[in-house]
Amino acid sequence: MTSGDLPIFFEQQRDPSANRMAAFGAADPEDRSAFMARWDGLLKTPGVTAKTIEVAGDVAGHIINHTTAGSPSISYWVGKPWWGQGVATRALIAFLEKISTRPIQARVAKDNIASLKVLQHAGFIIRGQDKAFAPGRGEEVEEYVMVLEPEPLAQAG
Repeated sequence: MTSGDLPIFFEQQRDPSANRMAAFGAADPEDRSAFMARWDGLLKTPGVTAKTIEVAGDVAGHIINHTTAGSPSISYWVGKPWWGQGVATRALIAFLEKISTRPIQARVAKDNIASLKVLQHAGFIIRGQDKAFAPGRGEEVEEYVMVLEPEPLAQAG
């Protein structure tokens, strides 16, 4: 990930339907200063791993491993032109192969079926439900708390 990717991420989050679907994005997707400050903070935080998702040399989105409320978490964003092409699923699986943190959680709005499927394809399972304020929608939404557990140890035979 380079600082040159951030303006592309900013433009991707400005799409009203994408921001609504993601739900937990920016309260004001037009606020470039807040966007850049958030990313600056994330990228300076020890233990945060952020990667750009590329497709044929184009910046398609990002994926990030961070801590939310004391729990290791993962989140991602894929720009609208790459929806429905398996980009998020492939990127998430590849990213998870490079980080060893388990268990790791992700949260997804219950009505974001596409993202729910991405997480399930990567091995996440629903471990709970919650309600949280979604800045991208300006309202509280129901969400699934998804968890990727550690690989089970092989049982002695």
